[in-house]
Amino acid sequence: MNGPQVSINNPSSLQKLSDHELQAILLEGVSRTFALTIPQLPEALHHPVANAYLLCRIVDTIEDEISLSVEQKLEFCSGFINVVKGSQQAEIFALELAPLLSEQTIPAEHTLINLIPSVIGITHAFDKDQQQALISCVETMAKGMPVFQALDLHGGLATMKDMDDYCYYVAGCVGEMLAKLFCHYSPEIAQDREQLLKLAVSFGQGLQMTNILKDIWDDAERGVCWLPQDVFTETGFDLKQVTPETDEPNFKLGLENLVSIAHGHLQNALTYTQMLPRHETGIRNFCLWALGMAVLSLQKIKQNLDFNKSNQVKISRNSVKATIISTRLTGRSNLLLSLLFNFAARGLTTPDWQYSPKSKPSSPQSI
Repeated sequence: MNGPQVSINNPSSLQKLSDHELQAILLEGVSRTFALTIPQLPEALHHPVANAYLLCRIVDTIEDEISLSVEQKLEFCSGFINVVKGSQQAEIFALELAPLLSEQTIPAEHTLINLIPSVIGITHAFDKDQQQALISCVETMAKGMPVFQALDLHGGLATMKDMDDYCYYVAGCVGEMLAKLFCHYSPEIAQDREQLLKLAVSFGQGLQMTNILKDIWDDAERGVCWLPQDVFTETGFDLKQVTPETDEPNFKLGLENLVSIAHGHLQNALTYTQMLPRHETGIRNFCLWALGMAVLSLQKIKQNLDFNKSNQVKISRNSVKATIISTRLTGRSNLLLSLLFNFAARGLTTPDWQYSPKSKPSSPQSI
């Protein structure tokens, strides 16, 4: 697997690998975080979750590709839904999309697009319920995300409800998919299916909001702002005026309020994780590592509200290691997890400002 003949930059060499090896290398190339967390899952979940992440990353690659017009993105997203459903040939889809990718798309994503047929072959080997969970997620994401591509995002999203909707299409639906896969894996987990599905949306939103806040200035370089104007209107700041040099107290107050909202979603993520059976340590670790790193990222943002580069609020490798060690030590105890979360998340709430999350969007057309 690690021989010199195998390279992430050489798609043909990867085709010689087993399905597990192929997905592991692709994951390492496109997301070191998920390459770290997904292997913690039980073997029966590891394979479909890895495949699900790669499917979602393909949609992300289409959405992020600067060389594609909004119309092309809509066309390729629609086509990819059909590819996952099995009604369109993966080989033809990959051959049409791959040459259009620019150099700004990382090499590992070029490889992923070229290997769509192999990834889809793995998808179609899962049982019907697993496939349906993946199809539903990809369809929701691929229909919802392009809606936002057509918007003028220089001045942010209009409302917090718009941000809720965006986070659902990008991450909330992924949380739902994972909950469905967990329930399929374990009848014991499935007993709490309905509540887990609701909390899973909030879990996804907490992670996505953390990423949005962390990446404000990276997004700004591309002329994009995912922050909600109405939250900043309440503090007296116009997002159209924001720049990396902005040092306005009212802007920082808006960021604090968004950190508080994200904290509320991560509190739901903790509840979600605590509902999972204590003996399912792999699934708990998978959730807790993502949750822990998000909480620490929010703390960095809250303590550095004047940051103007994402690396200024990036958590250190030592923080990642500490998250892994502490959650392994406390992962079976709901009481200890609550104490650990409350300690790590201290000061993240804005006491005098409350926001009630809206329901998830019923359809992409609701924007």
